[in-house]
Amino acid sequence: MARRRGGEPEILAGCYQSCLAIALERRFAAIAFPARATGIYGFPREAAACIAVAQVTAHLAAHDKPESVIFVCFDEATRAAYDAPLESK
Repeated sequence: MARRRGGEPEILAGCYQSCLAIALERRFAAIAFPARATGIYGFPREAAACIAVAQVTAHLAAHDKPESVIFVCFDEATRAAYDAPLESK
């Protein structure tokens, strides 16, 4: 079983924030994110999906770029984890 270290949610959120800031600075029209930290790192996919959707939603509410964000899900369970928070937005 994978062990979780303290602060992982904050690190994951910061990763999304950094990537989105680069996309904004460079005026990217689109960006794609894989389902980060949910594979060999063992972070719970539902929590990771909620963090991803929250960070992207907050960024898009405040900025005009990127215009499109794609979440890349490698299996149906991961897609379902992302669908839940996306449907509530």
